[in-house]
Amino acid sequence: MKDSAVPATDTPDSEGGNTYSVPPVHRAFTLLRHIASGGRCRNASATARDLSINRTTLIRLLHTLEAERMIESDDDGLSWQLGPGMIVLAADALKSRDVVRVARPVMARLTHELGLSSHLGVLDGREIIYLLRETPNSHLVSNVREGSRLPAHATTVGRVLLGYQLPDALERLYADVPLAKATEKTSTTLDTLRAQIATDRAQGFAWSAGNFERGIGSCAAPIFDHQGRTIAAVNVTGPEANFTLDTPQAARIEIAVKAAAAEISAALGYSGA
Repeated sequence: MKDSAVPATDTPDSEGGNTYSVPPVHRAFTLLRHIASGGRCRNASATARDLSINRTTLIRLLHTLEAERMIESDDDGLSWQLGPGMIVLAADALKSRDVVRVARPVMARLTHELGLSSHLGVLDGREIIYLLRETPNSHLVSNVREGSRLPAHATTVGRVLLGYQLPDALERLYADVPLAKATEKTSTTLDTLRAQIATDRAQGFAWSAGNFERGIGSCAAPIFDHQGRTIAAVNVTGPEANFTLDTPQAARIEIAVKAAAAEISAALGYSGA
């Protein structure tokens, strides 16, 4: 049966009130909320009628969500409950929200102390996603926003987080994948990237003076959770002149960024072991 048989209630306007919304996604979330509230979907026809979803579409959604481990059945598909994938997803969301809440005041002080923009980022495949930004009271502020994605290999936050990946994970991430050149200082081969992140991990921070953007410097340090896992990184960015190595300003930046990362990690329960 084709999806054209879906009742009129399965339209974008009736489901989401937004002509850019996607009806199948709305149906999937309607079904997930139903299961989360205790609906076991034992009678597919009755559930389809209650949720205003075509019965064939409902069955397809159930098996798709099962394949993604969002739901599971312990009686061969006769009834359903939330699965481990959904639980992990929710736990990850809470974890991310927790690190943002903890990091915000620390980063505000870091930005005030150094007069530089600070960011909190997490690794997502070969990219980093920025979750939080603090900017100084200056016209020279970062143009990176919350939600921005940047290539991990070319940024200090990405390099720090890649440094805690298992060697085979790094190989899988970049196997047969070209490393884009942002500036002449960017690592563009897996060998040079591997050497760079090994140095970063050994010294406890990643340093950049124009590696991603000419004229811009950056320093990042890792954030650990209560289990000792690297879950995020914090950095500061600003004019490259402030990041000249072996200068008092560079030393001040390094100390402040590492201290901020350590404070956030401790607040998340990291013991330092």
